[in-house]
Amino acid sequence: MPKFAQIASTINLALYAVVSCTGLMVSTASFAATSSNIERIEVTGSYIKRQDWESASPITVIDAAMINAQGFTSIEQILQQQPSMPGSALGASSNNGARGVAQVDLRGLGAKRTLVLLNGRRMVNSGSGADSSVDLNAIPLPMVARIEILKDGASAVYGSDAIAGVVNIITHSEYDGLQVDVTSGVSEQGDGQTQLLSAIYGVNSVRGNYSVGVVFADRTEVMQGDRDWYKPTDHNSSSIPSGTLNGMVQDDNGQWIKSPHIYNYADDVYFQTPNERRSVFASMNHTLDHGVVVNVDALYTNRRSNQQLSGQPARINLNVCDPFTRGDCVLLDDAMLAAGIGANALGQVQYLRRMSEVGPRIYSQDTDTWQLSAGLAGHIGWHRGLDWRIDYGFGKNQADTAVANSIHADWMAEAIYADQASWFSGEPLTEAMMDAVSFTERTRGGNEQQTLLATASGELVELSAGAIEFALGAEYRSESGYFYPDPIMIAGQGTAPRQAPTDGRYQVFSVFQELSVPFSEALNGQFALRLDDYSSFGLATTWKVGLTYQTTADLMLRAVASSGFRAPNVAELYGGNQGSFENLIDPWSDNTKPQQILVNRTADPDLKPENAKSYTLGLVYSPQYLDGLALTLDYWRVAVTDAVSRLDVQAGIHACYAGDINACTTFNITPAGDMDNITSRLTNVGLLETAGVDMNVTYRINAAGLEWTAANDTTYLMDFEQDNSEYAGTIDGSFGAYGRVRNHFTMTASAGNWGLWYLNRYLGPMSDLRKGNRVGSSMYHDISGTYRINEQAMLTLGVRNLSNTKPQRVSNGKDAGTVPEVYDTVGRTFYAGVSLRF
Repeated sequence: MPKFAQIASTINLALYAVVSCTGLMVSTASFAATSSNIERIEVTGSYIKRQDWESASPITVIDAAMINAQGFTSIEQILQQQPSMPGSALGASSNNGARGVAQVDLRGLGAKRTLVLLNGRRMVNSGSGADSSVDLNAIPLPMVARIEILKDGASAVYGSDAIAGVVNIITHSEYDGLQVDVTSGVSEQGDGQTQLLSAIYGVNSVRGNYSVGVVFADRTEVMQGDRDWYKPTDHNSSSIPSGTLNGMVQDDNGQWIKSPHIYNYADDVYFQTPNERRSVFASMNHTLDHGVVVNVDALYTNRRSNQQLSGQPARINLNVCDPFTRGDCVLLDDAMLAAGIGANALGQVQYLRRMSEVGPRIYSQDTDTWQLSAGLAGHIGWHRGLDWRIDYGFGKNQADTAVANSIHADWMAEAIYADQASWFSGEPLTEAMMDAVSFTERTRGGNEQQTLLATASGELVELSAGAIEFALGAEYRSESGYFYPDPIMIAGQGTAPRQAPTDGRYQVFSVFQELSVPFSEALNGQFALRLDDYSSFGLATTWKVGLTYQTTADLMLRAVASSGFRAPNVAELYGGNQGSFENLIDPWSDNTKPQQILVNRTADPDLKPENAKSYTLGLVYSPQYLDGLALTLDYWRVAVTDAVSRLDVQAGIHACYAGDINACTTFNITPAGDMDNITSRLTNVGLLETAGVDMNVTYRINAAGLEWTAANDTTYLMDFEQDNSEYAGTIDGSFGAYGRVRNHFTMTASAGNWGLWYLNRYLGPMSDLRKGNRVGSSMYHDISGTYRINEQAMLTLGVRNLSNTKPQRVSNGKDAGTVPEVYDTVGRTFYAGVSLRF
């Protein structure tokens, strides 16, 4: 294929150009074969194997000891505590619209702009179908050895999605014997129980390691009404169980009056959502003859999760009978007319009823995720030695989801037409009336990914300061996704707007290169170039340049500049049209107040990729005069252009009304003001820019007979701008939390068979985005201890949120007047665990 031949030529040209620029420093040892017994490792952010972790890009590592000490049952709970994770990523506390998924959102740029890897390889997107990010629920926590967080753009190495950075989840690979772990937790209120049970068996041999494991994890609900800080007034709604007609109800005398009632819909809502997972995984590392290593990793996870909202607020537009219309219509009597209840311009009245008698809306998901990775790796003695690897990856996710106690709009309208007196009376519904209008909404969805990756790395030539190291690779990837709504929703017969199916796929072929060039003993350069060819939009080219400069034995300076991109996903390209009722002003009407207008939200198969530029400038300081102290300080900035977003519908309406024909065409509005088919299409119009400073200080010392480690991780957010609006220092239920300061402090002390661990998390004060008032700071304290009973058994005890810190109040809070993804809504929690090895 000529296009790929051109790509290969471009990479070769870049490779030789860098070598030529450094040719004058080649030493006489350049042509002599060299070898080293020091093991080289592949660090997140590069395919070049290194002898140490030194990198121009900042990396945070969360090891197994920290993971186990916190007593969590899922990965996202650990990641969302990190200072580099603002916003409000979905997880255990996400009830409305989350569909049970757990995500990571680095820099608050959105989960779809953070790349999640499993052992350095892509993992299939997962959730309810045609998803844009990885569901972390699919990765069982006991199999995790460490988590590496690359806080820098990495598209030039990994391709799409790595705009904000990379989260690489590394699993255990050397189990020997049987390990059984049991962890259980409960809130001080006696609810929100968690359980984690795992059994892993591994065998070591002269040829390699072979292991298999099973994991069961369970999390039970916490209801909003079961917390004393919750105020019922935070959840008032005009949609009431007795129903309203054009906003009016009958009083005790049978007169129609404006409804004085409100409904508290929070008693049926979760703070912590139930989640049950079963996982089976296996791993094999087997060495063949000639040093070729076969690696196979297989993982299967089933997730069964629930969310719950109050009864459906059913909004039904009813035809009004007139002298010429009979049958499917309601008759307005004299009392109704006298109270001002009348038909609108379409000859309709609106009946609104909270269907709490039918029951709360229970969202349930039954998802299966499979992930398989199989690879061959080896070493060739050609030239200065060449490490090679070929990997095949297959991932599949499928989900059956349901919403119990949904309401069928057509059935409800027919029931009202047949017996309007019973429906308008305000009396409770009979069993027969409820059965006649309710149903269980069922949807199906899934995702599939196949990858084939080949890489080679080694040394090119020896310079006076060391060898030029390189990596070359090619990758093929296929992505597909689908989401099939319930036929009732496809037909537009539910109380929610019509939704069409989603089904699509795309492929991408990529080639890439990396170079690590020691310009001198102190100065090292790291370069990457990648070209991706997508079937959906064409070519994307990304680059990365990193420099490290060892000024003294104590101080290293580092800088990185890179470009990045995010390819539009299946849902954005091929998503089915979906209706959305939005509060908009119709300038063609006499009504100057916002009214609910149905907007048709569409995807666009012609979307282009999002583009990004990221920059990091920092230092690493490890003074020799104070052994055990290490400090990193990094300034970072990320700017995203052509972000996939939607144009402002209200602005488009006003522009069309003012005579802008292009606006009328864009939003599918007639110049006369007909908005029956108004459309909001995804397009590349969004802008995102964020910047800040990360600082980490770690100090290790032996004192008083104990081994002490203290670590402090701080992120200061200088800027977070989206579409010309500044959000740094603010919080909002819809947008998330972008506080200026987030801090994470840990201290451990250990001696012999025991260890103590302390963590505090600090969220700085913010401004309420809607009202502008100050939202105070919060600090959470966690403690835990471990005791090794003998060689086979270890006990862990701990308390999260020791001080029982209450959530901050937010005027536009997502739930209960706060943001559960940001603040702890469960309260003080106790946990205990035991680990047995045989």
